[in-house]
Amino acid sequence: MSATGLITDIKKFAIHDGPGIRTTVFLKGCPMRCLWCHNPETQSDEPVVGYLQANCIGCEKCIEACPQEALSLGKDGIVRDRAICTNCGACVEVCPAEAMVMYGKEVTVAEVMAEVEKDRPFYENSGGGVTLSGGEPLHQPEFAIGLLKAAKEAGLHTCVDTCGHVPWSTFEAALPYTDLVLYDIKSTNDAVHHEYTGCPTALITQNLEALAEEDVEVLVRTPVVPGLNATVEDLAAIADLLMGLARLVDMELLAYHELGEAKFERLGMTYKLQGLKPPSKELMAELAQTVQDRGVNCRVEN
Repeated sequence: MSATGLITDIKKFAIHDGPGIRTTVFLKGCPMRCLWCHNPETQSDEPVVGYLQANCIGCEKCIEACPQEALSLGKDGIVRDRAICTNCGACVEVCPAEAMVMYGKEVTVAEVMAEVEKDRPFYENSGGGVTLSGGEPLHQPEFAIGLLKAAKEAGLHTCVDTCGHVPWSTFEAALPYTDLVLYDIKSTNDAVHHEYTGCPTALITQNLEALAEEDVEVLVRTPVVPGLNATVEDLAAIADLLMGLARLVDMELLAYHELGEAKFERLGMTYKLQGLKPPSKELMAELAQTVQDRGVNCRVEN
């Protein structure tokens, strides 16, 4: 097993990433490029530099330090030429205001587990544990499985938050150390799914069907995104997919939000859903009821 991996964050006291109070570890790398992604800093396999304009004091030390001469001062702060920036981190090292930040840190399984263990009393009192998220955590299979194994050996509940677009062999290797799989199903419409995520649906569906035959708890989570799947017809189709599984699994609906837009800006990426509004509470309730009416237990995550 790989002793090291690349992460962007370790979030303590997470309450939406599985049961109880949890520690969520965000791993870098993802096969998808979801237009609404709220963690775009995790998409790349490599460390990337972001710019927090609100923190910038205009000292220009980053410009002086950049070996590629990729930075300049514009009317709205630092401008990065992404075509020549190598994400070397020289600007991050000299920035006194933490306006330049590096997303991606190499860590060992032992280092992550040392952080996880600090909150053991909270897991024990709440039924919580450790969740691997991202990005796609199984995109770094050896490191992810190493973390899951270490957590299980420590007696902790483990959860994998996955987009499902990974080889089945990776799931098979992770399942012995996984208590719960949070599994994204975004759409059954292959063309629309590809437009909004950059990936087809076939492998995702196949892996879900295989997971439903395994001895592991699965919760399907669907981000409700206007234009992608925010209709009764779309959610009915997903419910019908779940009804066809060997073992029926529960479903959770997550309303689209615009929180990822600011992160896209920090990374110099274009947010293609700018101006898109979240679905109303009334629509979310209607969609949840649609799923319930098809025979699938469903709730809305607020």
